[in-house]
Amino acid sequence: MSEQRDHGSSTPRRDTATGTRVLIVGGGLAGVRTAVELRERGHEGPITLLGAEPHEPYDRPPLSKAVLLGEAEGDEPLVPTADLAAAGVTVLTGRRAVGLRPADREVDTGAGPLPWDRLVLATGADPLPLPGPAGGAPGSGDVHTLRTVEDARALRAVLEARRSLAIIGAGWIGAEVATAARRAGCPVTVLEAGSQPLAGTLPAEVAAPMRAWYTEIGADLRTDARVTGIGPDGVVLADGTAVAAGAVLVGIGARAATAWTAGSGLPLGEDGTVTVDSALRAGLPDIWAAGDCAAHPSARYGRRMAVQHWDDALRAAATVAAGVLGEPVEHDPVPYFWSEQFGRMLQWVGAPGPGDRLLYRGDPADPTRTVLWLDERDVPTAVLTVDRPRDLAQARRAVERRTPVDPDRAVDPGLPLKAAVRAG
Repeated sequence: MSEQRDHGSSTPRRDTATGTRVLIVGGGLAGVRTAVELRERGHEGPITLLGAEPHEPYDRPPLSKAVLLGEAEGDEPLVPTADLAAAGVTVLTGRRAVGLRPADREVDTGAGPLPWDRLVLATGADPLPLPGPAGGAPGSGDVHTLRTVEDARALRAVLEARRSLAIIGAGWIGAEVATAARRAGCPVTVLEAGSQPLAGTLPAEVAAPMRAWYTEIGADLRTDARVTGIGPDGVVLADGTAVAAGAVLVGIGARAATAWTAGSGLPLGEDGTVTVDSALRAGLPDIWAAGDCAAHPSARYGRRMAVQHWDDALRAAATVAAGVLGEPVEHDPVPYFWSEQFGRMLQWVGAPGPGDRLLYRGDPADPTRTVLWLDERDVPTAVLTVDRPRDLAQARRAVERRTPVDPDRAVDPGLPLKAAVRAG
């Protein structure tokens, strides 16, 4: 990828009249919103936003939906370029961070080092490759992943040609792409190594109805299907079965994009996430991390959490900006995300504990549904809704406020969920 420079000098210099230099590495939501928050909170020093992609920072959720179907190009800016320029934010695109030297207060890039007084890491996460010698590398031939707008456009070409598509992984991305591909008229086979869709994310009984959603749209879902190889004609499974496909999408998860910090002393978890404290400080002086590349301790849930979703990145930006300005606050939001798939809107709030019990509002087989997780005090710790936005809004308040509910009333879909909240 060629190095490109936009909106000003490639090397921000200290301006003693206006204050501290802030370098933000990562041009996604967390990085852009951190820059905006800093300006809105009164930071007057130089702000530089470093992005590895050649585009102005853009929003990623449409990539697995509208962009695949040709309803959007996918590079619409998160914040208008003119607004960032007017705010004095230097945006460097097409320039990848390759090393971190905390003692020198510099980040190395392919076009030379960038200095900083305060550093924010917001590099996101990269798609996981298939483990072992499965064969086929994303970006080679017709093996795809989905993270960037270029990825989405390459996959859109597959859909436009109505080629057969094998999707490895029945997670959130797999479901959304399967939905788009079937709408485009592509034959679709989804291969899931686990025994159910969203394996490892939802209990089997909650995920069970989702199997029928694949059938409804004409997609072939195969569970307990472990891929051992990808060849020119498709995919090979562990039992020797060959699955013919004109193209393959690997959608088995993501890993924090932090390998470039190796040797810097930056604390990382086993999953590559930056180990931050409750104020998102990264364990080295004057460094913060936000978004998909960070894992924060949650007092609410009693464990460290890496929440790789849009809402967390948005909230983390405000936390980081406050910390950079010397006003640290605790980052411990209730996780929230959504997914549009199979003509349905799924929304999720919270994080259930291992001992929580399930409660269904109405018949679990209903096309629309709400599932609550309750702890031993009948406090909702999480909720999953399918096309029930009112339940989601009311449950979200109960989860955030840790308000117990009356289970006997909460199961009745004829009552507003707020009517089940216990007083006092």
